[in-house]
Amino acid sequence: MTPPPTEPRVVVGLMSGTSLDGISAAVVRFARGDDGRIDYELLGMSVRPYETSQRDRLAQALVGVTPREYCRLSFDLGGWLADAAITAIAESGVDRASVAAIASHGQTVWHEPGHSTWQFGEAAVIAERTGIDVVSDFRVRDVAAAGQGAPLVPVADALLFAHATEWRALQNLGGIGNVTIVPPGGVLSSTRAFDTGPGVVVVDGVTRIVAPELPYDVDGRLARAGTPIEAVVEHALTNPYFASPPPKSTGRELFDSAFITAFVERCRRERPDATAGDIVATAVALTARSIADAFRRFVPEPVRELVVSGGGAANPAIVDAIRAALPALAVRRFDELFFDGEAKEAVAFALLGYLHLLGEPGNLPTVTGARGPRILGRFTPA
Repeated sequence: MTPPPTEPRVVVGLMSGTSLDGISAAVVRFARGDDGRIDYELLGMSVRPYETSQRDRLAQALVGVTPREYCRLSFDLGGWLADAAITAIAESGVDRASVAAIASHGQTVWHEPGHSTWQFGEAAVIAERTGIDVVSDFRVRDVAAAGQGAPLVPVADALLFAHATEWRALQNLGGIGNVTIVPPGGVLSSTRAFDTGPGVVVVDGVTRIVAPELPYDVDGRLARAGTPIEAVVEHALTNPYFASPPPKSTGRELFDSAFITAFVERCRRERPDATAGDIVATAVALTARSIADAFRRFVPEPVRELVVSGGGAANPAIVDAIRAALPALAVRRFDELFFDGEAKEAVAFALLGYLHLLGEPGNLPTVTGARGPRILGRFTPA
């Protein structure tokens, strides 16, 4: 049955991803039309990079800190998220009183599919600082329903970014990579998605080891100056995660500092004279080859176009490597078709917040493996 039309509502989406580069905020107006489809308008966006001290605190939290620091950091992050929302609202020109809710993903601290997931960034702090209702903690209900809790962006890929007549694949290149396979018209029941493996998490981690003066491989310059060490890529791809069939999700719990350190050491053993560029190029090749491997194993649909977004889409070395690994597909940047890809995941979580306000499910059981559709998120009133 087609859902009834709805009045437009403005929702602010907030995303802090596994790359730990900063907070993306998007101010979006949603409404459901007479045909049941959801229309959207991006009214404004902002990206708030983390200061070095903030990023260091978040990175340390992923490997273990004291209860005191977890408590303080969750409240501090709530303040940073609130600041990002306030900035985006101000730059959009939208009256704060007209914002229906802020939808905050928070920061993933631990994600263990099949058991539990933890995102923090205190929602009550956001509500107090902004005076706006907050929807947060989106992944927990799906995991409680025996789902993977990820990826959650596919509902937006299907409802907002589908091709009218062709199958389309949308590949996110955040810290972790995930792909959504969307049928023509965005039919939810036929939409599939899963995490492909590393997006930029290994590339960034390797870069900080071999070129510590750099926060990441700017414009892919190091990778473009190097040559991948194929034996290292092949070894990394033997990790059982890559052969595991969907539904599946992963995170920094697998591609952690120990994985990255071992990756660099293997590069140096295989090629003792390896340059920094060679090692970063090898990490780039792992991302590209893992995506191609996922398509070969798990994507039988007649996809002809791959749309890439996230921080990795701004790295030409990664995009070129994906094109080389998937020569049969037209690889396009999200920005070319829609809007600034930096805002894509924030828009997706704004949509999940909107669906929460409507009392409608935000997960896709075909994607996460959950027992059924669930309304996602926890509501914190202003």
